[in-house]
Amino acid sequence: MLRTARSLAREVGLDAVTPGSGAALRLLAAAGNARAVVEIGTGTGVSGVWLLRGMRADGVLTTIDVEVEHQRIARRIFAEAGFAAGRTRIITGRALDVLPRLADGAYDLIFVDAEATGFHACVDAALRLLRPGGVLALNGALAGGRIGDPAARDAETVTVRETIKAIRESEHWTPALLPVGHGLLAAVKC
Repeated sequence: MLRTARSLAREVGLDAVTPGSGAALRLLAAAGNARAVVEIGTGTGVSGVWLLRGMRADGVLTTIDVEVEHQRIARRIFAEAGFAAGRTRIITGRALDVLPRLADGAYDLIFVDAEATGFHACVDAALRLLRPGGVLALNGALAGGRIGDPAARDAETVTVRETIKAIRESEHWTPALLPVGHGLLAAVKC
């Protein structure tokens, strides 16, 4: 089923999380006994399946994406993986329009798999949405291998660098950069 979801992701031009990143997401969800998770960037459901596998049996994944077709595929993948429809709340829309409507301090984990240019706003929203001890996970934190190249000055790489620096220097987060997949920045809300 994950193979199918990955194949469908390629067909629609998406880069799904790697198995290593997926395993890390499952671990983060399980370690935090996650019951309420927000995913920004539904894709075809690959990361959502990993998150659901790590969450409590009564947990609900709220997943946000602008692409209705991707969400239709994800809904099918979640069902094929054996998750009841009530385990997912699929919201169509721009994350920055949806996140303000979610409850403060109500979430255990927030996974961001979206354009790096939106990282700052997602981090700000996560600070409000996560409970103390909740985890923020940002996919793509290695910026395609460019993060360590000082000559890389494209907007995506600069944004990722600035976001990592801001999280690292903030008293609100305890971060770690996990070298899995495209890089997973995980940070616990203090």
